[in-house]
Amino acid sequence: MYKDAPSNPTRSTGRAWRSPGAGPPTRIAALDLGTNNCRLLVAEPTAGGFEVVDSFSRITRLGEGLAATGRLGEAAIRRTIAALTVCQRVIGRNQVAELRCVATEACRRAANGAAFIERVERETGIRLEIVSQHEEARLALLGCLPLIDAAAEQVLMVDIGGGSTEIVWLDRMQPTAPGIIISLPVGVVTLAESFAAELHQGDFEGMRSAVRDALAAATRGGSVPRALDEPALQMLGTSGTVTTLAAVHLGLRRYDRRRVDGITLSYQAIADVGTRLKRLDNRGRAAHPCIGQGRADLVVAGCAILEAIHENWPVSRMRVADRGVREGILNGLMGLDLSALVHRVPASV
Repeated sequence: MYKDAPSNPTRSTGRAWRSPGAGPPTRIAALDLGTNNCRLLVAEPTAGGFEVVDSFSRITRLGEGLAATGRLGEAAIRRTIAALTVCQRVIGRNQVAELRCVATEACRRAANGAAFIERVERETGIRLEIVSQHEEARLALLGCLPLIDAAAEQVLMVDIGGGSTEIVWLDRMQPTAPGIIISLPVGVVTLAESFAAELHQGDFEGMRSAVRDALAAATRGGSVPRALDEPALQMLGTSGTVTTLAAVHLGLRRYDRRRVDGITLSYQAIADVGTRLKRLDNRGRAAHPCIGQGRADLVVAGCAILEAIHENWPVSRMRVADRGVREGILNGLMGLDLSALVHRVPASV
């Protein structure tokens, strides 16, 4: 459980979430169904943000085989519905007053994505909303609000998902220019499944090349500058890849969100961890307590994605965020938005 409070938030003023002597606190919830994970947060709004009171997370690999077939497989659907059934119980026991449930790339891409959404509601009662790449990126950035430096003039956020990767670039000194969102149709699950379960010589370079090609196609118009003013730039990484790399770098024997979320690492430290992990086989990676069997093959694909992005924007450091879409949903339910990011805020504010 953790407390969270956005820095420089925008919210309606004078709203009291709970008055003295009131009944049970109002609880809100956010569910993010991705290509690899099903994750739920239940929270109570507070004066400074929200406090998480319950949560659930399970690797379901909903997008397993999607890259090859274009459809969600029955086994993956059953695993996911089982996880969503648990989510429904968690939501019910917390008497959640307001809820938003979103589904991302796997459901966007699958030919049977809409049918899956209907089946989920029929079997679990959960209404999933398939969000666009832009909305997914917006929610991830909204979830990362507390980690954005007030003095940063440019923000570059990378969200490496299971089925896609979203990149957000925002120039806070140009309030009339909207943020630029780049969505790559490459994620850790889809990329890992394009290669052998155990990587052979040259496979990693093949992964990185595939990401390079996707990135080149997405940025062909040159809308995002290649040369960024790094002293005024803040790069954020939000995904299982970057949190895993941070945990391994810290030498954690058990994953600890309190030590990972918000840490700033040099890119060299991140690259060193990636090199160590690439030298191991799946069994060796799975033996690490912060990786496990479910992510042993995915973390290498994540490293390939991150390396290709870093080649395009070679920053020297990155802040790690163990937060994203779910926290963005919660912030949105409380009336927060991204207007605080349009202008650089003086550090004294």
